[in-house]
Amino acid sequence: MASGMAEPTIDPASEPQPLDQPIVFYDGACGLCDRFVQFVLRHDRDGRFRFAPLQGETFAAYRPRVDAADLSTMVLVDEAGLHTRSTAALRVVRSLGGLWGPIGRLGLLLPRPLRDLGYRAVARVRHRLFPPPSSCRRPDPAHRPRFLP
Repeated sequence: MASGMAEPTIDPASEPQPLDQPIVFYDGACGLCDRFVQFVLRHDRDGRFRFAPLQGETFAAYRPRVDAADLSTMVLVDEAGLHTRSTAALRVVRSLGGLWGPIGRLGLLLPRPLRDLGYRAVARVRHRLFPPPSSCRRPDPAHRPRFLP
């Protein structure tokens, strides 16, 4: 690692099981994250993605593999591995198909440091610009199986 810090070690026995569907981990107390999840639910017609809050027990299995201590990043775990920040969001958008597929692909062509600079800028002000819902949103009964603890 460039910073001189050692790569964290992971106990192979604690590795999460292989995924049958990609999981989008999001900040459960963030209005922007909630809106993104609702957007994906509307446009993911094949029901490909599952969702879990970064504060939940499902994410705890992945926590040693990602630095999300400040909960300011989206995390996607899919068949290609673990992705954070703009890469996670754009891979999700790319997978939605329709017009969203090319938008996600084009976004991924931008250099990651540049994309993540914008992602971090929005993440710093997201709670002011997008207050969380006034009450905990309960998933539509048809979507409930897609949400993990």
